[in-house]
Amino acid sequence: MSFLIPTLTKQCWGFMIGSAFFALGSAPGLSEALGTAGSNILFFIGAWFFTTAGLIQLFLSGAVAVPVPYPPGRMVRAEWLTAATQSFGTLMFNVSTSAALYAKAISSQEHFVWNPDAGGSVAFLVSGFFAFVAYSRVSRLWEPGKVGWWSVLINFIGCVAFGISAVGSYILANGSSLSGPLASWGTFIGAICFLLASLVVLPQWRRSKSIA
Repeated sequence: MSFLIPTLTKQCWGFMIGSAFFALGSAPGLSEALGTAGSNILFFIGAWFFTTAGLIQLFLSGAVAVPVPYPPGRMVRAEWLTAATQSFGTLMFNVSTSAALYAKAISSQEHFVWNPDAGGSVAFLVSGFFAFVAYSRVSRLWEPGKVGWWSVLINFIGCVAFGISAVGSYILANGSSLSGPLASWGTFIGAICFLLASLVVLPQWRRSKSIA
């Protein structure tokens, strides 16, 4: 049953595979060829990989809080907050992508797709911020010579891109989205960033690079 044991490798692959599905579903040209139904299926599948990876990340993040010598005596760890908010965001995307499979018209998606997408995007932005806080506690805030720093930065850029996508997806009174291209490009760029952020810290990748 070793395949059930959460590891950093499984976390990375989960985010990478989920990101690949999101990238395919929003890729310029390909998304038009797939149509709304095809893209929604890819997003739905990708969201489950995101959620699985998010739960693994939360499990691996360690204790929720640590003792501190000042009131109230314990402090919630930034690493756990990063994992918790990102995991919550992936669950929101699960809700929205599931709802999109059943929605018949864009106006009917407002409650089930736009609102959870916004919540998921906000959660991702918060997690990206906490990731920088967590990294700065064990190293320097500016450290471009380290792989971990680049992973945190690329992940944050992806979170911002998903936030921009949520803005573009906003449903107007006439039932159309605010900006379809902004929504698609934001999702595509964000997905590529999340894929790269996991790839650079993937244990096998780093070992193979060091051997080479």
